Amino acid sequence: MNLIRIATRGSKLALWQANHISARLREQYPDLVVELLVIKTKGDKILDVPLAKIGGKGLFVKEIEEALLAGEADLAVHSMKDVPAQLPDGLKLGIIPQREVATDMFLSVNYRNIADLPQGARVGTSSLRRQTQLMRLRRDVQIVSLRGNLDTRVGKLMDGQFDAIIVATAGLRRLGLGAPCQQELMPPDFYPAVAQGALGLEYRADRPELDTLLAFLDHGPSKACVEAERAFLFGLDGGCQVPIAGYATMDDNALSITGLVADLQGTKFLLRQAQGTAAQAVSLGAQVAHDVLAAGGQEILDEVYRHGMAHT
Repeated sequence: MNLIRIATRGSKLALWQANHISARLREQYPDLVVELLVIKTKGDKILDVPLAKIGGKGLFVKEIEEALLAGEADLAVHSMKDVPAQLPDGLKLGIIPQREVATDMFLSVNYRNIADLPQGARVGTSSLRRQTQLMRLRRDVQIVSLRGNLDTRVGKLMDGQFDAIIVATAGLRRLGLGAPCQQELMPPDFYPAVAQGALGLEYRADRPELDTLLAFLDHGPSKACVEAERAFLFGLDGGCQVPIAGYATMDDNALSITGLVADLQGTKFLLRQAQGTAAQAVSLGAQVAHDVLAAGGQEILDEVYRHGMAHT
């Protein structure tokens, strides 16, 4: 195999991620030719409607997965938090490279942190998970939907359209973006999206030669954490555009996962945890999902879906 075609979205962050994997491949295999196939997805085209209303983040991967299945591309590089819990038949997420930090970041031009915001401040985020956790901390601020690529969102903040925005730390680091005032938002005050900060390499399940070619990129601890978090999401039958957070960590071979479900008003928060080994990653995630649902999470999720949020 001397040519690999990587399917990717055309945003700056998606291209950074695809080019990062391309560079790693060419470093490992100097004779390999790597080409990028840029695909415009439905999620990139519809920018005036909150994602939760139009089908969730699966809209960023569907066309890319179709290109893989059709044989137009060999490999896709995804932000794992954009990938629905269930994959199409015939595809696999074979490789999880080492994860970037999973946290969110508060950005502002004038205010040092969330506590510093004045009453009624305009805070931009399109994520229901971020909105509900922000409401828990500051019920008096005005939360405004903010879509678009990461560089666009930071640009809107710098232009003065928002007092603050909340975005993923990993994307900021990858693109070298920031703002005069930054506050990293971390557990236990603020939990990230399932698989936030992780990349995933998706390809056809009938391509075992890719398992071999890509194996050097796989990072065991990152993969175990992502598998636990995705098992939690799958166990909730939850889309990635509902107020769900999942966060797993590894210490030696000990894996710990925390799962969170919140209501849309930011008044009910169900948090459950489990610990075990890396080999138990999927069962631990499933256990936390079961515990959250049993504690009242099902009623919360039913209410979210009754409000027309996407069930992906």
